[in-house]
Amino acid sequence: MKYDITQPWLSLDKWQKDYIATQPEQDCFLLATRQGGKTAAMSIKCVEMCVHHFGKEQNILICSITEKQAYRMLAKALVYARMRYPRLVIEKGPDKPTKHIIKFTTGAAIYSYAAGDTGEGLRGDTIKKLMIDEGSRMSDEFFIATTPMLSVAKGSMDIASTPHGTKDKEGNEKFFYKCSKDDHYKKFYVSAKDCPRHSKEFLQREKDRMTKLQYAQEYLAQFLDEVLQFLDPKWIKNCCVGKRPEKIIKGTYYIGCDVARKGIDKFTFEIFNRTGLRGKYFLTQVENIATTNIPIPVSTRRIISLNLQYNFKKEYIDSGGMGITVCDLLREDPKNKNKVVEINNSSRRYQEDYEEKKKGILKEDLYKNLAVLMEKKKIILLDDDEIKASLSSIQYEYNNTGKLIIWGYEDHIAEGITKGAWCTKDKSLNIMAFC
Repeated sequence: MKYDITQPWLSLDKWQKDYIATQPEQDCFLLATRQGGKTAAMSIKCVEMCVHHFGKEQNILICSITEKQAYRMLAKALVYARMRYPRLVIEKGPDKPTKHIIKFTTGAAIYSYAAGDTGEGLRGDTIKKLMIDEGSRMSDEFFIATTPMLSVAKGSMDIASTPHGTKDKEGNEKFFYKCSKDDHYKKFYVSAKDCPRHSKEFLQREKDRMTKLQYAQEYLAQFLDEVLQFLDPKWIKNCCVGKRPEKIIKGTYYIGCDVARKGIDKFTFEIFNRTGLRGKYFLTQVENIATTNIPIPVSTRRIISLNLQYNFKKEYIDSGGMGITVCDLLREDPKNKNKVVEINNSSRRYQEDYEEKKKGILKEDLYKNLAVLMEKKKIILLDDDEIKASLSSIQYEYNNTGKLIIWGYEDHIAEGITKGAWCTKDKSLNIMAFC
């Protein structure tokens, strides 16, 4: 049967059927390719357990790094439950579905919450099943906080993810990687080659544009020691402590944007206030906006509108691909035309007279600049789970020629932040600093 993205249960893969059929008390480990169907399978299994196995006070907790990721699985579960078991979903009154809970007439319920940095906010609950999505990106502190919740109810855990390296910055094995070697778990491995929703043509294009290690991790779901996290988790924890100001105050503002056309990618707007003199600058992030499925002209008008609010000194725009259209449109606006700074990550280093030179602002320069600012505590970023997840997703490797390759699974916010943080290189006179 042809795959229907709105009704995935009609054309499940064999591994999905086998996974859904596992007994609730069985701990499961899912190592899967990107877009391999793990979230759909887990959402269906949640509903089946609540309908056929769990009763009063026997609840399921869905966790992921961010609220959006966790809610995505809950939303899929609600669609399935309404289609398959409409009379068993409580739809009215105080127990009707919300973005955090679905309750059933059996007495069971599915909860959905973000893990955050440590999972501390989840302590205290007793659950029958813990469903973890993107587990490779969660800290050991999260598992220390949540696994005791299974003890009293004699519960179990299903953990799923695409790989994200094997060790942390200190060289310790990550919890998700340890699970892959633990025979206690029933294991499911899903490669892109085994997923009928990935065409051979698509996979070949991805293989051609990615490094060997990138493709092996993202599509072959292989653990790789050679791929490492670029930004130290301690830096992220120490820097992501800021709050959005209640109102826009007089300052020196800059914006960095990662451009995305209408589709599934995010168009991000990262706004910073810069203080300090003579190169000794301190950055404070005051806003993070991420939108999806918005036409390029609409996103450009958003920048123009934000400029009216903040009066940016510079607007750092990703000018690769469709980004050049954003730059051109901004230059047509009299209040923006002199503020646009093009940043094209496709710029390259080159040799001239036996000396290495560079053309444009390079991706590695952007990320190295951000890393220095974070390490030296010269930047405060917003305390936002989406920001932390994006920064944590950034990885690096060295290719066969020794070139540094930086990339990430959820990199759009991080890309915008690196561009906004490049304002520390702006040597134009800061009039506000003398006021």
